[in-house]
Amino acid sequence: MRSAMSFRRDTITKPIFSWARGVLPAMSETEREALEAGDVWWDADLFTGNPDWAKLLKVPQATLTDEEQAFLNGPVDELCAMLDEWKIFWEWRDLPPDVWHFVKREKFFGMIIPKEFGGLGFSPYAHSEVVRKISTRSIAAAVTVMVPNSLGPGELLMRFGTKEQQARWLPRLANGRDIPCFGLTSPEAGSDAASMVDSGVICKGTFEGREVVGLRLNWHKRYITLGPVATLLGLAFKAYDPDHLVGQQEELGITVALIPSNLPGVEIGHRHLPSMQVFQNGPNRGRDVFIPLDYVIGGKERLGQGWKMLMTALAAGRGISLPSLSAAGAAYAARTTGAYARIREQFGISISKFEGVEEPLARIVATAYQLDAARRLTCAALNAGVHPAVISGIMKLHATERMRTAVDDAMDIHGGKAVIEGPQNYLGNLHRAVPVGITVEGANILTRNLIVFGQGAIRAHPYLLDEMNALADTDRERGLTAFDTAFWKHVGHSFQTLFRAFGRSWTFGAFASAPDAGDATPFYRQLSRYSAAFALCADMALLTLGGALKRKEMLSARFGDILSELYLLSAALKRWQDEGRQTEDFAALEWCMATGFKTIENRLAEILANLPNRFVAGFLKLVVQPFGARVLGPSDRVVHQCASLVLEPSAVRDRLTADLAYVDDDGGFARLERAFKLVAGTDAIAKRMRAAHISDWKEAVAKGVITQAEGEQLAATREAVAKVIEVDDFAPEALSPIYKKTGDVHQFFQELGEQRAAS
Repeated sequence: MRSAMSFRRDTITKPIFSWARGVLPAMSETEREALEAGDVWWDADLFTGNPDWAKLLKVPQATLTDEEQAFLNGPVDELCAMLDEWKIFWEWRDLPPDVWHFVKREKFFGMIIPKEFGGLGFSPYAHSEVVRKISTRSIAAAVTVMVPNSLGPGELLMRFGTKEQQARWLPRLANGRDIPCFGLTSPEAGSDAASMVDSGVICKGTFEGREVVGLRLNWHKRYITLGPVATLLGLAFKAYDPDHLVGQQEELGITVALIPSNLPGVEIGHRHLPSMQVFQNGPNRGRDVFIPLDYVIGGKERLGQGWKMLMTALAAGRGISLPSLSAAGAAYAARTTGAYARIREQFGISISKFEGVEEPLARIVATAYQLDAARRLTCAALNAGVHPAVISGIMKLHATERMRTAVDDAMDIHGGKAVIEGPQNYLGNLHRAVPVGITVEGANILTRNLIVFGQGAIRAHPYLLDEMNALADTDRERGLTAFDTAFWKHVGHSFQTLFRAFGRSWTFGAFASAPDAGDATPFYRQLSRYSAAFALCADMALLTLGGALKRKEMLSARFGDILSELYLLSAALKRWQDEGRQTEDFAALEWCMATGFKTIENRLAEILANLPNRFVAGFLKLVVQPFGARVLGPSDRVVHQCASLVLEPSAVRDRLTADLAYVDDDGGFARLERAFKLVAGTDAIAKRMRAAHISDWKEAVAKGVITQAEGEQLAATREAVAKVIEVDDFAPEALSPIYKKTGDVHQFFQELGEQRAAS
């Protein structure tokens, strides 16, 4: 056996190893650090082509402790009651002082900081739930609370800070004595953060009256959330050591440090208005700012390790903050749009009866179901201490994109009600805020085209990273031995996947692995089928294109779309199982599956149509898509059933849109909820009147069609509906600080109208 393996290694593996070393593009240090950041999890199972469904279903549900639930029911609800988004946006252009004081006092900025440092010590799921609820009341407040608990000094200090740094800074961050921000993006470096020119030169200087070795920093950052009010800046820059004060290397690489904003040379800029949102955001600069080396997060030993630190922290935070806000936005859109469609009548009937309304409404409902399923599953991984880098990227990308579609659909159904601004418009500001989520924490275009599959193919593949590490090993013999082991395992895996994909595709997944999940069992079979097809096509693309695949961005994006759908559909199945296979929810699950399968089939067809090696493309088509792309999406029946889930007060509606912020005031959302319940409660009365061809309730009472009490109930309902349908209008003086000029214009047109009327 030993001689056979030696023969294989020397005669077959060695030439392949030499060829691969010659064609494999060099990997930059930042690329390597990004690849090594975070963990692989369920994405690795999907890449095997044969996911272990029992493993997924055994993942414990993300749950809240009694203390976390009490915080949601107490301080979070109290905060929501303090928030008035219209005044925050149009009058104050900021959170009012009492809200800033409250979030500091109640430690909203210290949710993730351990109790030993004065924080709340909450789980990732609790962090997610808090952001989710607040965001349905105020985007500005949600972002303000979200950022200190996501990527920033707190997360980095907990993971990489020295004991002294943690003891000094974490208590101050937890109780709001310091407000943090993190400076990464600069004018020269947006998505390509590694190209930043912000610098820190190691030198000797005077700090607090003593000469120490430190860093002289120069930077220019922008788009920094909380930047205008921050007292502690986390800063990413490139460190240099030209005088070799800490070692022999001159260019040390990206480094992260803590910068108190009151240090000489720090310039806090004015405010940005991101999509006209008023959460604090703005630029800052540093000119010859000197800090000691112990202000580097993690101390001197962490010089040059900043990129890996950032990518590791991002693997957690990116899976919580924006996905939570997006899931909340979709759920909020489902609840409000279902209610509005139910109460709004045109042509004498509720607009919810029109199929043209049902289609986008069903899309909103199913999106809300799927995004919250994926949010919960991702939080379950984070609760267990897993930081899934690829999945976090999928979540940020697809949660924000699907929220965009859901909110657009909601705007379309609401029509002018959502277009006219004012205190009664409960959708407009969410619509304006959507581009912020699309852009930040890695622009979605970049994430889709380069990151999801580009990183996933290497990290989540069973053998590819081992092969790449072996090829990059400076010890050729050691690398050859490691490559020989990984390569032949890869070959065996590829043949297994080939036969698995062939069998499942030709039988339409009839015999694919699946748990006994009742009505959902066929969905598991199809996902197993598509997982095998994806794994085989990915292997063949990597084999035929090698390192050139990362330059084929459209191909990479399509592979990434398939991987994303496999994860999101897995999450929807997990939710349905965890919630006890609720029959009423099945329509939402069915819509998700039909739409996801259609996307997967279309992306496979697009990959096969554009794969440069046409022989391999033809072979793969025969194996994985012999009958073409056959899934058409959800049927009309499913669309109708899915839309109907939010058209009546019910347990399923509450389950789909659970834990949204609700304040019983005179705001637009509260008015809508009251009218919706009244309409549902008077539906039978209205039907009797329509059957009698009577529209006036007093006439109906007089003719004995309904009782006096029923008539009064119907009158109250109609009044409540009218209050929802009405939109705000404003006198000129209410909108203009220079009323004299606008007043003159207003008077001019009034006089012109009077003249025309007289003539």
